Amino acid sequence: MSEDNIPSGKLANDGLPPLREVIATHDLSAQKKFGQNFLFDLNLTGRIARAAAPLEHATIIEIGPGPGGLTRALLFNGANNLTVIERDPRCQPVLEQISNHYPDALHVIDGDALDVDVTTLGPAPRKIVANLPYNVGTQLLINWLMQIDQFTSLTLMFQKEVAERVVARPKSKAYGRLSVLCQYLCDCDILFDVHRSAFTPPPKVTSAVVQLRPKEDRGTKIDLTSLAKITQAAFGQRRKMLRASLKTLNINVGELLAKAEITETSRAEELSVADFVRLTQIHDEMAAS
Repeated sequence: MSEDNIPSGKLANDGLPPLREVIATHDLSAQKKFGQNFLFDLNLTGRIARAAAPLEHATIIEIGPGPGGLTRALLFNGANNLTVIERDPRCQPVLEQISNHYPDALHVIDGDALDVDVTTLGPAPRKIVANLPYNVGTQLLINWLMQIDQFTSLTLMFQKEVAERVVARPKSKAYGRLSVLCQYLCDCDILFDVHRSAFTPPPKVTSAVVQLRPKEDRGTKIDLTSLAKITQAAFGQRRKMLRASLKTLNINVGELLAKAEITETSRAEELSVADFVRLTQIHDEMAAS
């Protein structure tokens, strides 16, 4: 049963008040400056939590819990070492109530997730499960990708446009820097869509839950900073041919592309992930010589 159908005053399945009642009690309204869109349906948050299972015996990290819908689902589905990062002080009393209901299982950090090294929040295995704020979601993901070996999985909700970029293939409109970084490092899947009506206030777009699982064997090992730099240059001017867009690398672009067996007139969206890996490897060899 959706929380929309739980009568006022009745406890939800986890023994805590319905989220709508919690929000009304604490006068919480989603604020644009925090990129907030609250999820009320505990069936949906439970589905997200179960997608990240098993939750026991792992450090679980959630970003922007707000009134705690997903937080509650994670704890109810077995998380016993959950750390949440919330920068909205209005949510602290709600999170404290949840913490009291699940003694020693929930740890709350008051701060901005962009400033927190989440790998310091608990021992491996680590999993991130989050309904990410739209305004910083992509940057957070890129930050985590740069240290992806510190995680077992990332189960994240984005606006669907971002989710499609994660899994996009070459020669498609959605294919770009994020696609290359994610697919080189991880196995990536869109698990399911979430209609805008599931949120309060409803965003203007559909959302989707994506799961990224670090690859055990990525084949050719390359420097991630270099890959990030090269993809940024290539896709930063995606309409240009690579012989022009890669000039910002301050390297002999003609020689680089020739050694990588890539045509100078190619555009970034035409290259496969393997092409970018080869390009990065040769770029670093040239830079070191």
